[in-house]
Amino acid sequence: MIDFSHIEHYRENNRIEAKKAIGGLPESIWETYSAFANTLGGIILLGVEEKKDGSFHVVDLPSPEWLIEDFWEIINTQKKVSINILKKENVTVEVIEGKKIIAVRVPRALPDEQPVYIGEDPFTGTYRRNGEGDYRCKPEEVREMVKSAASMEAFGAPAQKKAVITFLTEYIFAREAEIAVLLGTESEQTKKIIDEMLEEEILNRTIEKGKIVYKLKS
Repeated sequence: MIDFSHIEHYRENNRIEAKKAIGGLPESIWETYSAFANTLGGIILLGVEEKKDGSFHVVDLPSPEWLIEDFWEIINTQKKVSINILKKENVTVEVIEGKKIIAVRVPRALPDEQPVYIGEDPFTGTYRRNGEGDYRCKPEEVREMVKSAASMEAFGAPAQKKAVITFLTEYIFAREAEIAVLLGTESEQTKKIIDEMLEEEILNRTIEKGKIVYKLKS
């Protein structure tokens, strides 16, 4: 994706983001992680500064190993990001003219992994990449990702359960028929998913306005 020996020839775009990161991991790295994962993937360069003309300048990281250790600790904390889709080989130290930088290669998330979001609420923490920047997705974009994941039967029940959880995070409760529409499943399959989520203590069955509905268990 990138020739590190000629890094000055690159500019930030839909799949490349540069962050200085001299004082530690920038908070914005997680927005970019989410955006790349939910779009086409991309590479985050830590220890690289974007000049006024848009060109890249390597600033050298004094302790890249410490930053990487911090990165892995945070990304594996589900309260920070919904899922870690990276492998060890996706994060490397690169040396350019004697200066060290970190390259974080973010793949595009699989349909059943999307939306990849930061924090605990997908409707406020889901990002996508547009041109040179990250933008927060609108609720309808998040719902579309959830529906796409749930409708792919190849990914099975885990994706469908994730879709129900995401839906109920915003709408609080839903009837069985509404869950069936969300998942695009027949009544029998919908009931099976609901029964499993009740047994796993993910859902509660309750009554709202005389109707049986399902809520996330608090």
